Amino acid sequence: MPDPSAITHLIKEEAYRLGFSFVGIAKAEKMDEEARRLEAWLNQGMHGQMGYLANHFDKRTDPTQLVPGARSVVSLMYNYYTEKQQRDAEAPRISRYAYGEDYHFVVKRKLKSLLHFIREKAGAVEGRVFVDSAPVLERDWARRSGIGWVGKNTLLIHPRAGSYFFLAEIIISLELEYDGPIKDHCGSCRRCIDACPTDAIASEGYILDGSKCISYFTIELKEAIPEEYRGKFGNWMFGCDICQEVCPWNRFSKPHEEPAFEPGEALLAMKRHEWEEITEEVFQELFRHSAVKRTKYEGLKRNIAFLKKENGQHDD
Repeated sequence: MPDPSAITHLIKEEAYRLGFSFVGIAKAEKMDEEARRLEAWLNQGMHGQMGYLANHFDKRTDPTQLVPGARSVVSLMYNYYTEKQQRDAEAPRISRYAYGEDYHFVVKRKLKSLLHFIREKAGAVEGRVFVDSAPVLERDWARRSGIGWVGKNTLLIHPRAGSYFFLAEIIISLELEYDGPIKDHCGSCRRCIDACPTDAIASEGYILDGSKCISYFTIELKEAIPEEYRGKFGNWMFGCDICQEVCPWNRFSKPHEEPAFEPGEALLAMKRHEWEEITEEVFQELFRHSAVKRTKYEGLKRNIAFLKKENGQHDD
């Protein structure tokens, strides 16, 4: 078997070459404390209609259930921050992470390349790659591996780069050198808690009621958005970046260097009335390779209609 220190160095070097910003490694083991927290969160119904979050509980909290003989969890961060914005300040808004090509495909391609590299260097290794699409507690693994702390807004924050990152993991049956958690630097700051218009973040932080989050309403919820939230969406039609926009640590955010995440000119140029009149044909053209397809045309239309009423507009 290869020397853990040497192969760890090679893996991190290759990950950076592939475009990942940060890499950390944790020992693959059962997550007892995280399991208790997840169970309490589910029991309080904070997952709303996201029933899939209650599925495969054992797999979520034990990496050996996902990869037999798992020894290491490699956590990686891929930057998606951009300073580009939709030009019409009154247009319904899309979260930055969905500006370009669907991150699941972009990041997974790079993960598969990294796993192939590991097998080239270390021989027959059991392994699987994950990008926000399997029962993996990605923020907890990232925290354990020292590439950030979980902030009061429940997002992973890197002390030199902020939180505009996709998280990804490779679980492998290979012993590596392990990193340790870093300190929480949120301190007494409450900006994300106070800024959240739907009070989704607990008063002391660190717990997010997913069933109250604007991202949940605009992406996950399949039925009508509850009327009690009218006037609280701040013009977000897909996702929400409020708790990241107010976070002081995001002053360190730097624009990504991933061409696939660049927003199309047509997306940035669309005016409010064009969004309100969007046809299915335009939707399919704009979001052919985008994560926005998740909400489907009818879902986006529902969200835009909700915002239209929210802003006091009425159809003629």
